[in-house]
Amino acid sequence: MLKPIQDPDKLKKVGEFSEKVTQTHNEYIDYWLHNTLFHWDFWLSLVLSILPWAVWMKFRKKESSDRLLYVAFSVIIISSWLDFIGTVFGLWYYTGKVIPTIPVYIPWDICLMPVFVILLIQYKPKSSALIKAIIFAAVSSFIGEPFFYWLGFYVMKKWSIFYSFPIYFLLFLASHKLSKRNNFADL
Repeated sequence: MLKPIQDPDKLKKVGEFSEKVTQTHNEYIDYWLHNTLFHWDFWLSLVLSILPWAVWMKFRKKESSDRLLYVAFSVIIISSWLDFIGTVFGLWYYTGKVIPTIPVYIPWDICLMPVFVILLIQYKPKSSALIKAIIFAAVSSFIGEPFFYWLGFYVMKKWSIFYSFPIYFLLFLASHKLSKRNNFADL
């Protein structure tokens, strides 16, 4: 059998950290099963996970579906990664999760944000991307985040909605630029 080339003490110490994470996560799953699953916050989060995509399916421009889904997928990857970083570093956390094993909040990162972005991109496509970026950032930061905070789904520990605004602004601008590519195969 092969032996790792990594220092055995390092492997042991990292293994101990991993065990702590696993134990904490198992405790959270048990808590989620008894205090979230099939409670009001679970059902509301589930609806917020399905409804945005249903709205998009109804109002999308079918000829732009591939391009917009590519943009939405990019938003999902970026927002989920940023959300993961924020939760890992204790800047915020979530309650009312649909799935307890993912540190991100699915309705926000995988449904509401990407659908909002692609709806803005497809609505009045000749309109200013800067204006749309401001709208996206303002609605997400100053309406969306406070609403989820009020619901108790989003708890800011070392974060402010004012920090979110420039991130949302840049996320929309990057998404808009990506949506204007003529050939996605060249990426």
